[in-house]
Amino acid sequence: MSNDLSSFAITKKWPALHPEYLQLYSLPTPNGVKVSIMLEETGIPYEGHRVDFGSDDQLSPEFLSLNPNNKIPAIIDPNGPDGKPLTLFESGAILLYLAEKTDQLIPRDAHGHYQALQWLMFQMGGIGPIFGQVGFFNKFAGKDYEDKRPRDRYVTEARRLLGVLDQRLADRCWLLGENYSLVDIATFPWVRNLIGFYEAGDLVKITEFPHVTRTLEAFLARPAVQRGLTIPK
Repeated sequence: MSNDLSSFAITKKWPALHPEYLQLYSLPTPNGVKVSIMLEETGIPYEGHRVDFGSDDQLSPEFLSLNPNNKIPAIIDPNGPDGKPLTLFESGAILLYLAEKTDQLIPRDAHGHYQALQWLMFQMGGIGPIFGQVGFFNKFAGKDYEDKRPRDRYVTEARRLLGVLDQRLADRCWLLGENYSLVDIATFPWVRNLIGFYEAGDLVKITEFPHVTRTLEAFLARPAVQRGLTIPK
């Protein structure tokens, strides 16, 4: 099996020191750490490359050759299906691929599998975009807007989504039940960011969602999560 990745333009900007390893192009954002945590949890050998937003790396021709949507994370797996390299972007798609590749962190039965897909889509379509908007209006440029109605709209929706999570977790250890899964890896980096980096814990009244905060604590206590939250360095 050849692990020559020289045909991928992105490796000109970020050379692969270990071309036999999965190549991760990312940054420690909520979407980025989903994949580094998944890699740490599953034990797949990988090499992390930092995509520096401050230098507009995500807009470089090399990065766009891998992800035309100029967002992190993205991967090249030299050991993809049928032994051929596979490139992927979109964090949810990468999580699903890694779970299925390793047969880890996803239910094996059809019922559980589709439950996992359901909650993964819930995170991708709701949690991520809405929590991100709260961050924009609470911490970044949007905080200077005199009209607080846009902020409050997203805060209201964020609270609704937290309520959905809290109800789901009321009688479960994790979102799919007793077993930790890719759905938790998708969701809890965003909860962490909302109340940490975005400084919106008081705004969304996070203490009103005790099952969410309990599960977040359990998530953050995992060694693989602690490692993944700092990657790429």
